[in-house]
Amino acid sequence: MSADDEFAEFATAHAERLRTTAFMLCRDWHLAQDLTQTALTKLYLSWRKAVQADNLLAYTQKILLRSYLDHRRRRSSTESTPGVLAEPAYRENPELRLTMLDALGHLPERDRAIVILRYFEDYSVEQVADVLEVPVGVVKSQTRRSLSKLRELLAADQLALFG
Repeated sequence: MSADDEFAEFATAHAERLRTTAFMLCRDWHLAQDLTQTALTKLYLSWRKAVQADNLLAYTQKILLRSYLDHRRRRSSTESTPGVLAEPAYRENPELRLTMLDALGHLPERDRAIVILRYFEDYSVEQVADVLEVPVGVVKSQTRRSLSKLRELLAADQLALFG
């Protein structure tokens, strides 16, 4: 199998998961698609080196996360889009999922990335620290703080519904 075929097989198998991760980070399906394409393009350009990685998906998710953080730093990231499309309603509980995505959107970008990598992508604390290039203690403290903030936001949301 050629390198191009290997890449195409990998990209086909993992593009949807990468796009979902990107959406959870940025909460915009169009930007999520752009970030996924950027990550896959960068992966393709370094495929010969990347294919030697212990965990190619984790390597790609690191590229995706860096692309997202780079996008947030650029001036163009302050642009707003009128009417962001909602996530497809094919999940088991779309209302709960949208509530969680909304709550995640209230976290700062790095805190959001930590929570998504830890609890949606099932990374260990050490893996998150490696991806974000921060000490393990930072991941632990920001995870604790972010989960507390999410609990407050979700409790307030429940009170608003039933209060």
